[in-house]
Amino acid sequence: MEGIFTRPATVGRWHDLQDVLNGGGDGKSCQCMWPVMQGARWRECSVEERKSALHDEIASGPAPGIIAYVGDIPAGWVRVGPRPHQRRLQRSRIVKAGSKEPFEETSVWAITCFSIRREYRRKGLTAILIRAAVEYAKDGHARSIEAYPIDNREAKVSNASLFVGTATTFLDQGFTIVSHPTPTRIVVSMACE
Repeated sequence: MEGIFTRPATVGRWHDLQDVLNGGGDGKSCQCMWPVMQGARWRECSVEERKSALHDEIASGPAPGIIAYVGDIPAGWVRVGPRPHQRRLQRSRIVKAGSKEPFEETSVWAITCFSIRREYRRKGLTAILIRAAVEYAKDGHARSIEAYPIDNREAKVSNASLFVGTATTFLDQGFTIVSHPTPTRIVVSMACE
């Protein structure tokens, strides 16, 4: 595969991010606003409103995620940032039952979702995005970074659930298991200091 590099999602890269989100899967309809919007707001807003909300979030900074490029083609995205900025996590039973950190702690960052264009799946981009997210969190003075992946260590998982990443990929990148709050999901963490 051609050279791969990553960049923070900025307004100048808005069309690149849209290329990724429109490249297959739920990214087009979700616009990666699920972790940010509370339930009622999420259900009431249209795809265009979600798209506008994501644009506004990016424009107000800091970048809420990282874009991966293969050559000059935008191929993948990861949402990463302080947990309190990803408001839905506060009500997540996985986070409530599995995280050891107080939710309001801004030095704890979270990786919440990935979107990889269909033609670039199964090529290692998720691992590259995880590494870039960890570096971005360190640059943002995070003390630690958490994620809530699907546990694929013993059972096959559906493609529809892969937007949160897989346990094996996070563990291969140096994350450790904090807890196993549901039969299919784990909480993983890595120190950033």
